[in-house]
Amino acid sequence: MAETQPDFRLEIAHVLFMDIVGFSKSVINEQSEMLRQLNQIVRDTDQVRAAEAAGKLICLPTGDGMALAFFTTPDAPLRCAIEISRILQSLPNLPVRMGINSGPVDEIMDVNERSNLAGAGITMAQRVMDCGDAGHILLSKRSADDLAQYGRWRPHLHELGQCEVKHGVRLDIINFHSGEAGNPALPDKLKKAKEVTATPKSRGLLGVMLGAAILLFVLGVWFLSHVVTRKPTAPAGEKRIAVLPFKPLLPENRDQVLELGMADTLIAKLSNSREIIVSSLNSVRKFVSIEQDSLAAGRELQVNSVLDGTVQRAGDRIRVTARLVKVADGSSLWSGTFDEKFTDVFAVQDAISQRVADALALQLSGEERSQLSKRYTDNVEAYQLYLTGRYHYARLIPPEIRAAMNFYQRAIDRDPNYALAYFGLAEASRSLAITSDVPSKDSLPQAKAAAQKALAIDDSLAEAHASLSFSLVWFDWDWAAAERESKRAIALNPNSAMAHFSHAHVLSDLGRHDEAVAEGMRAVELDPLFFLYRAIGALFLHHAGRNEEARAQLEKTFELDPNFWIAHLTLGKVYTQQRKYPEAMAEFAKARELSRGNSEAIGSIGYVSGLMGDKEKARAVLDELKTSSDQRYIPPVNIALVYNGLGDQNEALSQLERACDDRDVRLPLLKVDPRWDSFRSNPRFVAILKRIGLQ
Repeated sequence: MAETQPDFRLEIAHVLFMDIVGFSKSVINEQSEMLRQLNQIVRDTDQVRAAEAAGKLICLPTGDGMALAFFTTPDAPLRCAIEISRILQSLPNLPVRMGINSGPVDEIMDVNERSNLAGAGITMAQRVMDCGDAGHILLSKRSADDLAQYGRWRPHLHELGQCEVKHGVRLDIINFHSGEAGNPALPDKLKKAKEVTATPKSRGLLGVMLGAAILLFVLGVWFLSHVVTRKPTAPAGEKRIAVLPFKPLLPENRDQVLELGMADTLIAKLSNSREIIVSSLNSVRKFVSIEQDSLAAGRELQVNSVLDGTVQRAGDRIRVTARLVKVADGSSLWSGTFDEKFTDVFAVQDAISQRVADALALQLSGEERSQLSKRYTDNVEAYQLYLTGRYHYARLIPPEIRAAMNFYQRAIDRDPNYALAYFGLAEASRSLAITSDVPSKDSLPQAKAAAQKALAIDDSLAEAHASLSFSLVWFDWDWAAAERESKRAIALNPNSAMAHFSHAHVLSDLGRHDEAVAEGMRAVELDPLFFLYRAIGALFLHHAGRNEEARAQLEKTFELDPNFWIAHLTLGKVYTQQRKYPEAMAEFAKARELSRGNSEAIGSIGYVSGLMGDKEKARAVLDELKTSSDQRYIPPVNIALVYNGLGDQNEALSQLERACDDRDVRLPLLKVDPRWDSFRSNPRFVAILKRIGLQ
């Protein structure tokens, strides 16, 4: 009778293999401590805990490391590796490399008659790991192909080519690095392999190819400079930096207020230098994901360097790690770790900003260097309330704006001399008037008073001057004073996008279109990912009669965020002026949906309906706005717009006169908005322009 063959249980495991680099060179007590640390780190990861609880993990000790076989999802080893990598960044004396592979494994009994695993899945993971150096997270092609199907992981998978391992086998190796996990450098084994392949013969061929490439490059440069109209770029010598939202040491202990707040404070400190352009919080706040690739963010923000880090608060202690990296090659310019009492958080921020300035070799004046350690409050409680306000305000929707105002006021109550808290209150109050259909009289006087108080405490706050400029335009109609404040903001900080944006607003409303467009473009150059600057910059172009340029700029905005409602509203205005009414209606409908019922979007639908001859629909929109006014404030300018489309100038002018009584924030656009061109000879319209100082 034939012998019965054992029933092998081949399964697919997703394996993470790791070891400690240079382990054998350490003395025994050091080896024991390193293994203890690594074991503890691994055991504390979310992925290991979850897989163990589900009975879907087998851990194999390997002397100087371990193998983790997950029987869950293909990305479980990578998620685990990312968690480990983040923690290891603060432990430079524990150099670990990792390899990942998915493949068949077989459950066996080891020499101690305990259940164990063997098979190609584990062997291949070890060989992949062997190709790396400390900090690397390398993947086999099979694992990388699986993970590349997910948009979350695909941008961080970088092919390195083939690496030779045992028995002459050559493996395709993929490197995972995201700016906050992994090692972007080429592993030594692959470097050496490339050097070997560069034989004299191949070097000669490379020399010929290089010469040809240089010739083509020179010809290309000549062609571009003589034939192609070049797009405007930032001055070549500009130094640009982005401070990204900090990340938690442990994902389950997230404190997004503190994470965003650390970035916000460092942005404010570094922005005091004229020698550097710092991306605003408005632009960097989109990069809050724990898995965000810092280098990819830096490229998108068009900066030279990125400052990122981790922050964790435990009781009265705060632990902060920070690093400054070059976007071009991922090389480190500076890194540091701080473990202090939370009451010393200001000292930590001072130290980081000083180190960054030194690493970037900024030539700072004495005043600028003192600004790096400038503190707007020494009250930790007030500071935390201010950060919470900034966190809510960043969402720019009415309930969050109102929540922010509450936190700013509480910060002021704790420290009545907290200039930044007054500035925050000014911005939040101002935003309600333009985004939330709130009567100007209920928000703009408060905005103006808060901005003036901030400046009374600290006249050097450029953004507070810019904020005051808006209130002077929208509520006081004091054009000369508004222009002085916006110019003052630029003088204090030429690299402030908000300062240039506020000045552009004043110039555009006054009809000084070329100047307005230039200032608006500068704001976009300084803060390219703040969509509001792009959308309103397109509005300046539209008011200047440059509608094709406006449309092109809005299309670029949609590439960054297709759901930004103000961009759809502006594009609808462009299409209306071009008499592309169906396209305009589609854009206004999107703006209405995405804004959750903004009355200007609704009024614009009624206006275009009237132009198209659909009087019934226009009057239905008019009825809708009037009915809504029983529940909430509807700005009179938006009702006047529908009467405009219906050709009823008398009713439209009556609504505009009511808007003057209400100090409607949309009135300053009347001089340049082409939708009112047919009114320009009407004496009542001329009287309105005179009343608001635009005639």
